[in-house]
Amino acid sequence: MNAVSEIETRLSHDSITSSPGIMMGKPVIAGTRITIERILRKLAARESIEQILDSHPRLSRESIYATLRFASESLGHEIVHPLNADSCSSVHFR
Repeated sequence: MNAVSEIETRLSHDSITSSPGIMMGKPVIAGTRITIERILRKLAARESIEQILDSHPRLSRESIYATLRFASESLGHEIVHPLNADSCSSVHFR
């Protein structure tokens, strides 16, 4: 199995797929062109799950939860680089 099919298979398990021909390869909810990034941005903007489902009828509550699992698992594999004291003062999340 090549690297691309391994990624597609792994992502598909949680109803998330990634294919170079769809949304430039960004992970999407299977069967849609709705990117994981778009769902996460909506949640970060304090849209409720109900609001997201109303504006995207092809999504399900489970696909929103799959998005969160995907993001969590993706971040769990990130390499963290400690910041020095000078750069810490310029990093802010709200």
